[in-house]
Amino acid sequence: MARFIVVVLDGFGVGEMPDVPQVRPQDCGANTANKLLSHFALKRLPTLEKMGLQNVVGNPDSVMKPNPDANTGSAWLAHEGGDTFMGHQEIMGTQPKPPLVQPFQQALAKIESALIDKSYHVERITQQGLSLLQIEHGVVVGDNLEADLGQVYNLTCNFNVVPFEKLLEIASVVRANNPVSRNIAFGGNIESENGIPSMQRVYNAIEVKNDPQGQPTYIGINAPDSGAYECGFQVAHLGFGVDALTQAPHLLHQQGIKTWLYGKVADIVQNPNGQSYLSVVDTDEVFRLLNQDLATQTQGFFCANVQETDLSGHQQDPKQYWRVLERADIGLSQVIEKMTEQDVLIVMADHGNDPFIGHTKHTREKVPLLAIKKGHQALNLGERETLSDVGATVCKFFAAQAPENGAPITSLLN
Repeated sequence: MARFIVVVLDGFGVGEMPDVPQVRPQDCGANTANKLLSHFALKRLPTLEKMGLQNVVGNPDSVMKPNPDANTGSAWLAHEGGDTFMGHQEIMGTQPKPPLVQPFQQALAKIESALIDKSYHVERITQQGLSLLQIEHGVVVGDNLEADLGQVYNLTCNFNVVPFEKLLEIASVVRANNPVSRNIAFGGNIESENGIPSMQRVYNAIEVKNDPQGQPTYIGINAPDSGAYECGFQVAHLGFGVDALTQAPHLLHQQGIKTWLYGKVADIVQNPNGQSYLSVVDTDEVFRLLNQDLATQTQGFFCANVQETDLSGHQQDPKQYWRVLERADIGLSQVIEKMTEQDVLIVMADHGNDPFIGHTKHTREKVPLLAIKKGHQALNLGERETLSDVGATVCKFFAAQAPENGAPITSLLN
């Protein structure tokens, strides 16, 4: 009996991708891990240090040292940009397709008409000549401002006005009437704060972003500022063009192997035959659930996402980012304590989110691959061409059919 465990430190990249100067010049100089190690040069992350983080980062300022016995490598992003949704689809074995890009303004009229046809109450909220849609007085639809602009639309909901179940009904109408790669329907029990009414907090989080020519083009809600994450957070990700039948969870199910998903990966990846812990944001809770299952389950694929690192990057808050890494480091130590000689652990990321870069979006960075398999030391995992190599390795580990994309890391299978 064996377990394959993957922990994704969301946004913990290790240096800009080679194509950044051409495709994302705003990310030039991005290196999330390296900058954090320099900024907190006298602090340690003992578990990640033992797993070989410095072998990959090579930061000369930090007290953390390389570990010559660690199994380390890195992986490139095969998907365009740097997106959590596509990053996790890629990890599960999906061949990334070029995303469809369309500012919300271009889809607004069709979405508005479809919602009205379904008898929803719809209003426009307009700033700087750009409009959002407000549905049923509690859901605001517009551009996602954290992902690559034009690739994702958000539905931000106040559950004190519109419940989650009704949000999902609204989201299905929105999803059917736009072509971008992802729609995110999420919200929380947003309360009044310092005399500001709850929905006014959402309105106050409206931001307008310019296109590369400097023209106002995108309008949306700054999600962390909206209050949606504070209480009762729930989320659903509605993808476009992803075939779950070619991904690790389904292929493992065909072999009788169960998949457990924790945190944002559970919200993103389809896993109807396994166990998915939805809408779990708190890092300690992610690891509590993971370690709880590892204490009782002797076989299966376990994948956990640590989202609070990513949120700290969006907020450009290095101190908070480091505090989350310290909590994750403790959780990882508890995972390692439960591992047997048959188990494999990979710690990685899905993209970067440099908290020093000067903008609030993801950064297009390659990611670390840090692995533990007892009895295996000093393995060079290489610089992989795609995150899908992890999903391919998981499938090969359990003798399942290969996913759509990726090549197994064979040194972890011997």
